[in-house]
Amino acid sequence: MLLRLLDRLEEALIAALMAGATLIIFVAVVHRYISGVPVIQDYVLHWNLAWAQELCIYMFVWMAKFGAAYGVRTGIHVGVDVIINRMAPPLRAKFVLFGLGAGALFTGVVGSLGARFVYHIGQTEQVSADLEMPMWIVYLAVPLGSYLMCFRFLQVAWTFIRTGELPHHDHGHVEGIDPVEAAKEGGPA
Repeated sequence: MLLRLLDRLEEALIAALMAGATLIIFVAVVHRYISGVPVIQDYVLHWNLAWAQELCIYMFVWMAKFGAAYGVRTGIHVGVDVIINRMAPPLRAKFVLFGLGAGALFTGVVGSLGARFVYHIGQTEQVSADLEMPMWIVYLAVPLGSYLMCFRFLQVAWTFIRTGELPHHDHGHVEGIDPVEAAKEGGPA
């Protein structure tokens, strides 16, 4: 139950950040182009959207950190496994667990260093240039995203130990479409 809630929260955060950044960039670009139209410029020229680019950069950083954790959980994270997949099953299992452990260790260290950095920058009054947001909030993406990714590596390792299965992404699968029903209707299976 708690893991399912974490999964949904992770997905909702990524989707909200992606949608929000897209909307903000769209509004900023439209504003830039219509501010030169004489009839409209009286209404929109005084809008100050200088903060839009900075906010979108921060949103994409947060999205990337949480998206990497999502990638580990769902099996879409980049990995080179051509040689490992050709190994004998007992040897393959050892290499897979070593790789997952190394990923967990690395992201745990990055999360800890990031948490230390966030703590120290929180002691200052440093703010971002346009939004004037405390920088510790911006940098909080590093420890939170890294610790979540570390947890996901450990979660995948635990599942692999129990079942011998790794998460994998089916590139042909479309969410909400049943492949059996699609085949009956003459669509792609």
